[in-house]
Amino acid sequence: MKFDASISLTSILETPSVARAAEAMGFDGLWTSETSHDPFLPGPLIAEHTRKIEFGTAIAVSFARSPATLAYTAWDLARASAGRFILGLGTQVKAHIERRFGLPWPESPVNKLREQIQALRAFWHTWQTGEPLNFRGEYYKFTLMTPFFNPGPIQYPDIPVYIAGVNRGLAHLAGQVADGFHVHPFHTPRYLTEVLVPALESGAISAGRLRKDIAVNATAFVATSEQEVNLIRSQIAFYASTPSYRPVMALHGWEEHAEHLSRLAARGRWGEMSALIDDGMLETFAVIATDAELPDALFNRYSGLADRLSVYLPFTPGERDGLWSGLIAAIRQHQAG
Repeated sequence: MKFDASISLTSILETPSVARAAEAMGFDGLWTSETSHDPFLPGPLIAEHTRKIEFGTAIAVSFARSPATLAYTAWDLARASAGRFILGLGTQVKAHIERRFGLPWPESPVNKLREQIQALRAFWHTWQTGEPLNFRGEYYKFTLMTPFFNPGPIQYPDIPVYIAGVNRGLAHLAGQVADGFHVHPFHTPRYLTEVLVPALESGAISAGRLRKDIAVNATAFVATSEQEVNLIRSQIAFYASTPSYRPVMALHGWEEHAEHLSRLAARGRWGEMSALIDDGMLETFAVIATDAELPDALFNRYSGLADRLSVYLPFTPGERDGLWSGLIAAIRQHQAG
C-alpha cells in the first residue's frame, strides 16, 4: 500500500516548499484538487522541485475540458516529471457542470468519460508514433494533427489515468479503461467491499483485465480531536445530502436520513445537518482515533481494499509533522511485515 498526501494551497507560490517537504517526509504521492484553484498549475513546480514523488490530480473536472486540452497538459507534465504524473479525472455532478462551468451535462456520463479517455489516448498515440489522428465517437471527433501542433514523442508516454466515482457505473468503467480508481471520501469499508470493488472487478473482466491492473486509491475520513470530529461530521452530512451519492447511505439503511439531509440542504439549513449524523454513522464513515492509534486503525481498515491511501486532511509542512511521520513509518512497517 502506498501512502499519499493531499495538498490544499492558498497560493501557488507555496507549491515548491510543500512539495519538497512531502518528498522529504516520505510520502509516495502528492495530490492536487480542483476546488478553488486550478489542479494542474502546481504540477510544473512539483516536477521541478522534487525528484522521486509521484503527483497527480484528484481530481480535475473532466467534463469542463476538451480531451485535447487534457492530453496536451498531461503530456507536458509527464515529460517534465520523467513519468511521475498521474492524470486523475472526475465528472463532477450535473449542477456544477451546468451552473458553475456553463456546459451541458451528458446523457450518459459514463459513456462520455469513457470516450474522453479513449480520445486523449488517441492523441498520445499519434504524438508518440506519428500515426494519423483519427478518433470518431458519439461526443467527440478528432481528425486533425499537423506537425506544427504535434509535441512529438516523449520518454514516458504511458501516462496513468485514474478516474473518480461514488457509484457502480464509474467503478465499472475504471475496471474497463483506467489505471486507477479514486475512491471518494464518502464511502465505507462495506460499500467498498460490496459495491465498488466488485463493480471494478466486473469491468476489468469484461475488458480482459485483472483487478490488480487497476490501483484503488482511497481517501479516508479521519479525526483525532473533537474539532476534527465536528468537521468530519459536517462533511459526511454535506455529502450524504447529495442525491447521486445516496446509494452509500441506502446500503446501510440510512436512506431516510439522506432524504432529510437533501431537504435541509435545499432550504439552505446547513447548520442543522450535522446533528443527523450520529456516532454510529460517524464511526462507519470515519476512523476516529488518537494520533498514536491512527496508523494501525487505518491499516486494519484498508488493508486488502486499497492500493494507495491518503487521509482527508491536507498536508501542511510544520503542522502535525509527528502524525504524518508516524503514519508513514507505520505503513512501511506493515508493508515490511
